[in-house]
Amino acid sequence: FVPIPQLALYQKMIKEKGLIEELEKKFSGKQVMILGERRIVRKESRNTRQLKQKRPYSRSLTAVHESILDDLVYPNGIVAKRQRFRSDNSRLLKVSLHKDSDINQDKLDTFSKVYKTLTGKDVNFEF
Repeated sequence: FVPIPQLALYQKMIKEKGLIEELEKKFSGKQVMILGERRIVRKESRNTRQLKQKRPYSRSLTAVHESILDDLVYPNGIVAKRQRFRSDNSRLLKVSLHKDSDINQDKLDTFSKVYKTLTGKDVNFEF
C-alpha cells in the first residue's frame, strides 16, 4: 500500500520504467501489486449525526472498492464490468480487460484472490 498522494508517481514509474517487473525480479518471482491506501468512512445515520462535514464520495465503500479494482489492474484498462446474480443470491463481478494486455492467467487468478481478500467480493477477470 502506498499513500494516495504518491500513487500517481508510482503508477507513472510502473508505466514508464516497468517497476512491477523489477520488484518481481527482486522478490524472486513473487507477484507484486501496488495499491493506494484508502479509507472508508461510515455512512451517516441517525445515531452518527455528529459529523461536521458531508462524507466525500471518494471515502464511500463503493468508491474505495472501485478504486482498489482499478489499482489492481493498473497498466491495463477495464473495458466493461458486469454483475451476475447467481441463483443462491450471491454476486459475481465480471471484469473485462483490454485484449492487447500481456497478463497471463496466473496473474488474473492472483488479482481475483487479492480483491476477494481486501473487499470480500467475488470477481472474475476475462479478456
